[in-house]
Order: sequence, then C-alpha cells, then structure tokens
Amino acid sequence: MQPENNSELFISEYTTEFVDRWDELIDWDRRRASEAGFFESILNNNGAHTVLDIACGTGYHTVNLRLTGFQVTGSDGSANMVSKAMENAERFGQKDARLVEAQWTSLSDVFTDEKFDAIICLGNAFTHLFNDDERRKALAEIYGLLKNHGVAIIDHRNYDTMLDKGFSSKHQSYYLGETVDVQPETVSEEQVRLQYSYSDGSVHHLTVCPIRQDHLTNLLYETGFQKVDRYGDFKGSYDLYDPDFIVQVATK
Repeated sequence: MQPENNSELFISEYTTEFVDRWDELIDWDRRRASEAGFFESILNNNGAHTVLDIACGTGYHTVNLRLTGFQVTGSDGSANMVSKAMENAERFGQKDARLVEAQWTSLSDVFTDEKFDAIICLGNAFTHLFNDDERRKALAEIYGLLKNHGVAIIDHRNYDTMLDKGFSSKHQSYYLGETVDVQPETVSEEQVRLQYSYSDGSVHHLTVCPIRQDHLTNLLYETGFQKVDRYGDFKGSYDLYDPDFIVQVATK
C-alpha cells in the first residue's frame, strides 16, 4: 500500500538525527574515489556550466561540483538536509553557496525566470515519488527549467534486481561508509522500506518506490527528452541485473 502523503513522509523520515549521520553513510572521500569524475565528465561533455542539484541532501555533489568549477545551486525538499548542506559548504570554504528548500513538483515556484544547463537528482532521491502523476509533474518541472539541449541526470537503485532476484550490494559505488549497514526491511512492487543500521545501535528508515529502469526511461521520453543514456555503476555497458545503481542521462 502506498503512503498517502509522500512529501510529508520523506520529510518526517529525514530526522535531524538521521541527517546528522548521513555523511557517515556516504563517506565523501570514498564516494569521490568511486565516482572518479563521472558526473563532471557527463556535465563537461554536454557543455554544462550552470547546474541545479534538486536533491542536494547534505551537499556532497553541490560542494564537489562547485570545487571543480561548476556554478551549482543546491536544493532539497527537507529543511534538515538543506541545513546540513549549508554546514558542509561552509566546512569547504563555500559560505557563498546557494542552498534553498524546494520541492521537485514545484521547482518553478522557487526558481522563477531561471534556466540551467543541467539538473541533477542523485542519491536515489527520485524514488521518494510514489506514482506516475507525481513523477510526471516533477519531470515536467525539470524539463521546463532546462535550457535547450540541457541534460537531466537522475539516479536510482537497481530495483529490477531487488524485485526480481532479491537485494544484494557490492558496496563499491554509492554508500561506502563502514559503520552502517543498509538492508531492505520490506520489498514489494509498490514500496521498499530501507533500514539503516549503525554500528552504535542507531536505526533509521526510508520508504521509497522501486521504479524500474525501463519505466523511468519511458517517462523521460514521454516528458519530451530526445535522448536517454543509461549507466550501471558508472559504466555505459552493463547487464540489467548486475549494477547496484543506475544513472539515467536525458538530453532535452
């Protein structure tokens, strides 16, 4: 059964306590080594300079892309995440970083009269949307805020594998912290409840919708994107069930 109010659900799940432990889950240094400049290459290959990071979380991509020369605005639907992102930006000497609270389904209400070369929605965040009406609305907002020939970059866990073959993780690509274990508590076609268990006994949960690879690709084309490239664990060629994470790059 799907949650009744998805916006309120994910905001309530990203508690201050959980957000304070999120970077422990990511491990910025190991994540940077794992990505090996993947997103920077995608952006550079598409001539992107201005970037809107609409699921900035604790600021990992906003901060790191700014450090490599991109003009990045970070936003998130969780005020707790935006607050933590501001702390991290200041920690890296980026007190001037632009970080705002904004929902994906109403981005144009915040970013009025603005267009971006690229919009990124990373960290499995897009799967906080539980039905196609919400997804279409969010994708329409993304599409409308992109310049012509701009790119949208959206990632998600490989739910095809989770649904068809069961959960597995190579622990090599995304969430690389050594003090937290992530396992699905429940799995169905309608929703997945993920449990984050920390070594000190702290436990947190996120509820997401297991969107399949082809379904999101089709929604991107339906929105009007002209081309969609997919990557599995940052590789352009992959078997459907092999990667832990999928990145979809859609060109307007």
